[in-house]
Amino acid sequence: MPHKIALNFEDGATRFIDADENESIADAAYRRGINVPLDCANGVCGTCKAFRQSGEFDPGSYIDDALSDLEAAAGYLLCCQAKARSDMVIDIPASSLACKVKPRDAIAEIVKVEALSAHRIRLSVRPLEGGFPMFLPGQYVNVTAVNEMVRRPYSLTSAPGADVATFLIRKVPGGKMSAYLEANAKIGDKLLLNGPFGSFYLRAPRRPILFLAGGTGVGPILSMLEHLAARGANDQRVRLVYGARDDADLVEIERIEALGARIPNFTYDTTCSGPGSRHPLTGHVTDHFSAGALNDGDVDVYLCGPPEMVESGRQHVAKLGLLPANIHFEKFVPASEALAVDGRRISV
Repeated sequence: MPHKIALNFEDGATRFIDADENESIADAAYRRGINVPLDCANGVCGTCKAFRQSGEFDPGSYIDDALSDLEAAAGYLLCCQAKARSDMVIDIPASSLACKVKPRDAIAEIVKVEALSAHRIRLSVRPLEGGFPMFLPGQYVNVTAVNEMVRRPYSLTSAPGADVATFLIRKVPGGKMSAYLEANAKIGDKLLLNGPFGSFYLRAPRRPILFLAGGTGVGPILSMLEHLAARGANDQRVRLVYGARDDADLVEIERIEALGARIPNFTYDTTCSGPGSRHPLTGHVTDHFSAGALNDGDVDVYLCGPPEMVESGRQHVAKLGLLPANIHFEKFVPASEALAVDGRRISV
């Protein structure tokens, strides 16, 4: 039975391939026109070394100069030798362009546009031609409103494989996409989706998880929670601290509560930082978690929101003096303040 493999490239692009158990990961990639770095193809040079984020595999045969025992124990493999024994996620240490990977396009139609608050919009779309791009929970796609000739990158809030894909969008004053969605978008309008992209995605849960979200930064974390809920029982603790400036912008709470009922050991807190807030918890996200949430460092932290929120979150974690096993973060930036090549975000 073929296994699904997600190949993550250094520039944030992700592509999915199917691999049979009798073919190497490199051969499966080449069959799809993806040229992972390769020289010898015999387990000798080490050029095709890559990092396994998750999944099981047969490592094959190779010499120590190509892959040391220490590297193998840390999770590295050789694409020319390794054969998948389950679905996998693999980091390829090269750009997608160098591997001749083309972004995938898909056409979708608008199913619903909902104003969740004065500053938040939920967009729901259904894939048409080509189906929906496969993605990892937390990743984003470039969304183009064909009639308006405007493109913006948005994280998916739905689980991979959902019949209807959803996005949580911040309404930006003067923003072209915001204006289109608020005033001109109609049910059935066509959108072009391109992707997926981004290195901010859920890794295999091996330890407790702490999600820290600010504003629409809760969007990709919703996708991660959807995935955790769909996986079934998980013994690891999962905690979310979600903040916004205005009370009304703490959206998707009912959805979070419903997901919490499906995720064992899940807890969450919400907070508002705006003056005059009547929310039960006030202040910033960093005001509502302490060293205990870091589980003596044995925790995976996912941090997503505006740049200032992400930086304060990272600094707060550092001040607590317990280095997390992993910390993944993504900064959301309005198009008018673009800091990244895709015009919206920085992922690490």
